Amino acid sequence: MPALKPRILVVEDEPAQREVLIYNLESGGFDVVRAETGDEALLLVDEERPDIVILDWMLPGVSGIEICRRLRLRSSTRNVPIIMMSAKSEEVDRVRGLETGADDYVVKPFSIAEMIARVRTQLRRTRPATVGHHLEFRDIVLDPETYRVTRAGALLKLGPTEFRLLSTFMERPGRVWSREQLLDIVWGREVYVDTRTVDVHIGRLRKALCKKGGDDPVRTVRGAGYALG
Repeated sequence: MPALKPRILVVEDEPAQREVLIYNLESGGFDVVRAETGDEALLLVDEERPDIVILDWMLPGVSGIEICRRLRLRSSTRNVPIIMMSAKSEEVDRVRGLETGADDYVVKPFSIAEMIARVRTQLRRTRPATVGHHLEFRDIVLDPETYRVTRAGALLKLGPTEFRLLSTFMERPGRVWSREQLLDIVWGREVYVDTRTVDVHIGRLRKALCKKGGDDPVRTVRGAGYALG
């Protein structure tokens, strides 16, 4: 069963550093999208919906600090973790980066191992299943490492797609996901699937969750999509 890969947007205009970072992130199991300019990054954030942004301060055109500011003003990207990269090592620069909205600040040159550790730290907060943390919602427990789901202590049988759907829901209970968003996250950008397929698998997930008792925790939001709880 394929794991849910966190998607990272790397915004870096220096080719050598960008490629080394991307290579190591992909080797570490991440799905990486790249941007070389601030303008390109702002477009890709909307198109790719990354789980985390690694952002260089010094960029051609729109600066990294301005991108950070704009992302924090948008409701759709307000909570996306941002790790700022910069050769600026003075305390005043770190403070400016963090006060603008960055969640972390890494001074160049940095070790790749340190950067990946910082990425995982941010993901533990926003997408805990991708770094092996158990997820719990009411009486439902999901273990992403063993792919086991229990409800009220009883083991449930879920197919791979239903497992990925449930994992997505449980990482952000209450959030409403559109069918298009679920297709992108669960099936992937490269796979063409009709949005009605989402409804079919939601039906299967509901059946599996309720097979041994309990109410249906998946909520249909008319005209918007689905949510957990």
